[in-house]
Amino acid sequence: MAHKARKRFGQNFLQDATIIDDIVAAINPQLGDTMVEIGPGLGALTIPLAKRLKCLNVIELDRDIVVHLKTLFMDQNVLIYEGDALKFAFPTLGSGLRVVGNLPYNISTPLLFYLIEHFAGIQDIHVMLQKEVVERMVARPGASDYSRLSVSLQYYFDMDKVLDIGPHAFDPQPKVDSAFVRMVPRRSALLEARDPALFSQLVSLAFSQRRKTLRNTLRQWFTGPDLEAMGIDPGARAQTLSVDDYVRMTNVLTVRGAKAKTSSDK
Repeated sequence: MAHKARKRFGQNFLQDATIIDDIVAAINPQLGDTMVEIGPGLGALTIPLAKRLKCLNVIELDRDIVVHLKTLFMDQNVLIYEGDALKFAFPTLGSGLRVVGNLPYNISTPLLFYLIEHFAGIQDIHVMLQKEVVERMVARPGASDYSRLSVSLQYYFDMDKVLDIGPHAFDPQPKVDSAFVRMVPRRSALLEARDPALFSQLVSLAFSQRRKTLRNTLRQWFTGPDLEAMGIDPGARAQTLSVDDYVRMTNVLTVRGAKAKTSSDK
């Protein structure tokens, strides 16, 4: 198919056969898996995945590509959903869902947060993203890349970078490097936030001014002695705290009766 990549859809089509083989091997699809591919594009991953599955679900926004996919997989085991992955009802596909894809970089972060909403029904996620984003996702406390994204995703997932991928693997070639990441739901978290929405707001507030100390960024909720009582240095900055530190702070607030703010409260 002769298809001109569209910038508004963030399209860069994977074409490197070796990289494709490595990605499929990392995903390790099993015959009976419930799998959904986000943004199949011209089918570089779709074709080898479909050969190893009873059924593969794909979500594609570009109507021209949908037409191509319906022709390519006519009478085969690929179910094609035309639409926006940010609005897709993932629970309709069932539980134990395996999510894969070369995510459009222009919506990758909001899409990851959208998948968090369906966390309970996900078995694992294997996706390609901008390398810079992946490095933030897997960063550890104290690292320069450690951010709100790191904490927010690491609360829900254990993650590891599987593969670095250069621009040469795509057509057209992007101006950035990419990476392939594995995300597995963190079922056995040592600590659980009693109010996940409040946890999210606390993390956002802490990282809202990275250069300021927690004594300043969190002053609406905690005093210096409050933080010290939890074993947290009031002079520390957001990027030095672990996920469990944020969970503990959230649970203290919950015991006090604090509530997550809704859009009408802001």
